[in-house]
Amino acid sequence: MRVGCEFTYDVSGPATMTVQVRPRSDARHQLVTESWSTSPRLPIDEYVDIYGNPVKRLVVPAGPLELRYDAICAVPDEADTDGSGAPQVPVELIPGELLHFTLPSRYCLSDELMGTAWELFGQTQPGGMRVQAICDWVHDNIKFKYGTSNARTTAVDVLRDRQGVCRDFAHLAVTFCRAMNIPARYVFGYLPDIYVPVPPEPMDFAAWMEVWLGDRWWTFDPRNNARRVGRVLIGRGRDAHDVAMLTTFGPAEFRSMTVWADIDKAEAA
Repeated sequence: MRVGCEFTYDVSGPATMTVQVRPRSDARHQLVTESWSTSPRLPIDEYVDIYGNPVKRLVVPAGPLELRYDAICAVPDEADTDGSGAPQVPVELIPGELLHFTLPSRYCLSDELMGTAWELFGQTQPGGMRVQAICDWVHDNIKFKYGTSNARTTAVDVLRDRQGVCRDFAHLAVTFCRAMNIPARYVFGYLPDIYVPVPPEPMDFAAWMEVWLGDRWWTFDPRNNARRVGRVLIGRGRDAHDVAMLTTFGPAEFRSMTVWADIDKAEAA
């Protein structure tokens, strides 16, 4: 797989940026090669955040800015593992370090939607079947539409407006899971169109979720509601607030973003 992205900004004064676009090293993919460039050329500080996500930090002078990341990843030619049959873990047996993934967060207001969650899914079988029922409902009842949400949109807003992008689908499904005591975390990364019809929209980053069932995390995707091939995971956290692709501290105006994720013809040959 070849994956990557390019951002352009107009910076009107000195600013600091943090960038999360590099694939994690603990997922199903394997990073083979990578390159990173900025125009103008800038020194880069790298660190790993509290969720294990690789982050780049740079100080940017005033003027136009271009950030570009490009990588080759080896990805298994197999779909996500089916977790629909995995059992739900009683709260008293959930590992202590994971309990915070059952609590409300900035965009996933599970306390506010607890009554709705139990009304919709209380009669479903606990475990993977319940998570799949949540994904089915979100996929069938929320309309995918660009431009319908912003940086302040929460799961409560998505449920009310019944529309959003993949980030919003993931937030609502995570919220319903947490409301029903299922640990769930927000995930985003690159998702190529392998073995599926190519949509008319330009390639973008994708968001999905992971839930703790049995003794491990399982991938569920309420936006696509399908087990997909080729996921390249970038970040994990409580919600998108923890894993923003790019965060600016200072006067920087976003101009454009391009994302690519596809089979690399040279590597495949």
